[in-house]
Amino acid sequence: MVVAKLTGCHPYDPNGGLNLYGYHPHLAPGAAFCTLFFLSIIVHTGQAWYKKRWWCLVFSIGALTELIGWAGRTWSAQCPHNLNAFLMQITTLIMAPTFFTAGLYIILGRLITVFGAHTSPISAQMYLWIFCTCDLISLVVQAIGGGMASIAVSKTPPEKSETGTHIMVAGIVFQMFSICVFILFSLIWFHRVQQDRRNGRSKGLSRKIWALIMASAFCTLMIYIRSIYRTVELMQGWTGYLITHEPYFIGLDAVLMLLAVTVFNFVHPGWTLPTMKEMESGQATPAAGDQDVEMKASSD
Repeated sequence: MVVAKLTGCHPYDPNGGLNLYGYHPHLAPGAAFCTLFFLSIIVHTGQAWYKKRWWCLVFSIGALTELIGWAGRTWSAQCPHNLNAFLMQITTLIMAPTFFTAGLYIILGRLITVFGAHTSPISAQMYLWIFCTCDLISLVVQAIGGGMASIAVSKTPPEKSETGTHIMVAGIVFQMFSICVFILFSLIWFHRVQQDRRNGRSKGLSRKIWALIMASAFCTLMIYIRSIYRTVELMQGWTGYLITHEPYFIGLDAVLMLLAVTVFNFVHPGWTLPTMKEMESGQATPAAGDQDVEMKASSD
């Protein structure tokens, strides 16, 4: 094989040699997810450009990070013993959800700006600062742990990787904790908005805003389930059952992250949120251009 002549690249040998995955990564899933994430990047970038919502490019960047990770796994399909390909995929696929959660924080911040600062325990700007800082800390911890563990298992003979693995688990658990706090704040915001509607201070949630809330909740759920899977996977160790069986990784990481980013291709914030100019000028209302069904019913 030609690939066997590349530096650090060796063809798969089930009877010998170092296998970092514990299995032979398949080419078809790699090619498929590279294609799907690439399509999401193109659509997200086009949507952000068309609506001039440049902050929405965080979803493009997250999908790009996933694409790089799956390019590494596609490389590993030919070179499963290559440490560079292995590190390429593990570092980027750990990092990618951080960009999706950043998008979620911005969305909630914009909703708070639309419905009023009184609907949130903290200011809209603080969501990005607090939770992105938490994500950054989680990311750094996971990257350090992943690097330590990967280098340990790649040595000949392999060294113990428990320390690096425990550090990775700590990073993921911390991320799950920050997501739980974010969910709590989101529920407080939702409760206060509903209170405003019942008290007549607001028209309530429009169908577009409802769609965006459902999309955000769906994305959050996908990221949370993926984090649970990653935690259990790593707690089993680098030779555990989950980490050495590719279908679990495809179903509980790749598919979930693809759903998490593509849901905003269909319910894009650019079509559901008012612009900053509209909010500053007072042109935007909670149900601008699309009154909720209850208000329509009461006026009939």
